[in-house]
Amino acid sequence: MTLMQVDDFYYYLPESSIAQKAIEPRDSSRLLVLKRESVDLEDKIFTDIIDYLTPGDLLVFNDTRVIPARLLGKKQKTGGAAEVLLLKEKGQDIFEALVRPGSRLKKGAKIDFGEGLLTAEVVSQLDQGLRLVKLSYEGNFSEILDKIGEMPLPPYIHEKLADKERYQTVYNKNPGSAAAPTAGLHFTPRLLDLIEKKGIKTAFLTLHVGLGTFRPVKESTIEAHKMHSEVYEIPKKTWELIQETKKEHKKVVAVGTTVVRTLEAAYKDGKLKGETDIFIYPGYDFKVIDALITNFHLPKSTLLMLVSAFTGRENILKAYEHAVLNGYRFFSLGDAMLII
Repeated sequence: MTLMQVDDFYYYLPESSIAQKAIEPRDSSRLLVLKRESVDLEDKIFTDIIDYLTPGDLLVFNDTRVIPARLLGKKQKTGGAAEVLLLKEKGQDIFEALVRPGSRLKKGAKIDFGEGLLTAEVVSQLDQGLRLVKLSYEGNFSEILDKIGEMPLPPYIHEKLADKERYQTVYNKNPGSAAAPTAGLHFTPRLLDLIEKKGIKTAFLTLHVGLGTFRPVKESTIEAHKMHSEVYEIPKKTWELIQETKKEHKKVVAVGTTVVRTLEAAYKDGKLKGETDIFIYPGYDFKVIDALITNFHLPKSTLLMLVSAFTGRENILKAYEHAVLNGYRFFSLGDAMLII
């Protein structure tokens, strides 16, 4: 069996194509429509998405809320700068985290944030450069985090957000993510209202976005890559709506790759709640979703591999080439695709 090469998922992207600011209003971003059967491409505006949906179709959203998980502080012993990115809550104020500088923050190291409002102690060193950190504070943790934490924007975004809420979906509900489910950033209350009035159903699930968003694929072959697990929960009502939509031969439309991974993992594992490290790449047989709304993803990333699995690697690379040539804005704060 021939292994798939990670380099096969490379494409050229000029720095100027990476979106640094979110467009306003949210639903005025551009939309590249890729039709899977004909491989036709259409240039649209995001509000046009409603024209591709029919009454009875189901849009599934990830209602996670991003926490200001990036903490900038000082090491207690030396006063040197240190950074902690909270990734996954493990209970009892213990978090899985990325730390910097990793080589100097070993077990027992303590970091102060916000002039002592919050302290993190490294209690364990894990694989892949991760740490378990124990947080100490007085008062309400969420309020402290809102006061001293920063939104964990990806490293290719060089400007600070003027408004933290712009890196949240308008329907966010459950705090816990270290990154936004970015396909959902394009929806506005007005657009959601129009969708409802057209008879298109909506449903929600929660997947707290974690390390998978930040961790590059370092292996040379896809099969050698190990995904990091993320916590998810699907309400019973959402799963019932999906089954109902399938029976009526209508489309289940995933709003974002996090929704794809959650739904496909739930089908595979037979569980509506838990953790998943599902890795979807070409050759995967999709069981739940029929269409996908997504942003443009980094070269050689697991997310690019996922969308390639859904519509074919050559089709995706052709679409991305079209997007680059036609001035689409890429990545988290950029434009969107509808693969249908």
